[in-house]
Amino acid sequence: MTAMTPAHVAIIMDGNNRWAKKQGKAGLAGHKAGGESVQHVTDAAIAAGIPFLTLFAFSSENWSRPAAEVRGLMELFATTLKRDVPNLIERGVRLRVVGRRDRLSDRLVRLIKNAEQATREGRVITVTLAVDYGGRWDLLQAAQALAAAGGPRDLDDEVALANHLALAYAPEVDLLIRTGGEQRISNFLLWQSAYAELVFDATLWPDFGAEAFDRCLAEYHGRERRFGMTSEQLQAGS
Repeated sequence: MTAMTPAHVAIIMDGNNRWAKKQGKAGLAGHKAGGESVQHVTDAAIAAGIPFLTLFAFSSENWSRPAAEVRGLMELFATTLKRDVPNLIERGVRLRVVGRRDRLSDRLVRLIKNAEQATREGRVITVTLAVDYGGRWDLLQAAQALAAAGGPRDLDDEVALANHLALAYAPEVDLLIRTGGEQRISNFLLWQSAYAELVFDATLWPDFGAEAFDRCLAEYHGRERRFGMTSEQLQAGS
């Protein structure tokens, strides 16, 4: 089955700190530069007709980073939310934020809610930021929510569990990209990426723009998507 245009692309935005170090700058400078890449890649996804884009902005494990860096990241996130909402609305972007919110400041949670509400009519693309997110956490909270709702009669009902995942509103991931050269998924969208095509790109995130994104799309289009089936099974079903 030849890969068609992906309905859902997810990106692990890696390499900000290494980029800053190469530039002789503080680590936060890399994250600020990475914000420009978010805009470029969002525009490239819109141009490609991709309806869902999910970006790994801050993982559950990132709290272990130096306190000053974490504070800087959270302030950068808050500033971006306040500044970019009009631009998101103009481009038809619906913003969603998934992950734990109990460890975020009240101010940041309020800004997230305001941005989600302000962009709710966006129909061109849904951009999801995963903040204080981990794939294991997502599975755990979904199982807890399912149990609280009474649970399915059939314990093998995957759909019932999937309906409680943080990205229940989006299709499963077709293409998962990681920038920066590392080749692991780092606890990101474990359930949703079960059959995703994985592309690992050496480009550091602040240098990752539309051209690099299109290169990853081209690699995706060259793949044969099997979904756990053999070539013979795919041909028999076509």
